[in-house]
Amino acid sequence: MQKDRKGLVLIMLYVLFIMLFAGALLPLALAGTGVIKRKKVALYVNVFSMIFVCVLMFALGVSAASPAEEGAVEAATTQASMGYGLGLLAAGLVTGLSCIGAGIAVSASASAAIGALSEKPEIFGKALIFVALAEGVALYGMLISIQILSKL
Repeated sequence: MQKDRKGLVLIMLYVLFIMLFAGALLPLALAGTGVIKRKKVALYVNVFSMIFVCVLMFALGVSAASPAEEGAVEAATTQASMGYGLGLLAAGLVTGLSCIGAGIAVSASASAAIGALSEKPEIFGKALIFVALAEGVALYGMLISIQILSKL
């Protein structure tokens, strides 16, 4: 019984991932063929298809993950602790916030570098260094999250 359930869950996951990629590519395909003429409509189609697929994944995942027996709930709750959950949250926050910060820094430094390069092409190396330093923030965040995850 459990093997059949695991196989069903695996097949469901494959189908949902295919639906997720189809939902992401649907607006692009419709915009490329000319069915969707405005970018705003393509954005709405993309957002609503992603929300639909996420709700569907959650609904099917919750129904598939419901325990078959009473002991499974106790075993699942005793394995996770508050410290483990907070560690995962910290790793996610470190990665996400460092990537957001790096994106803001790269957008500012890259636009300034392009403007400076249009006036003075010989400063390419200096401009590249500033953009790379801003991108390093994301790498440092990723390294910190790897260290947090290794301690869990």
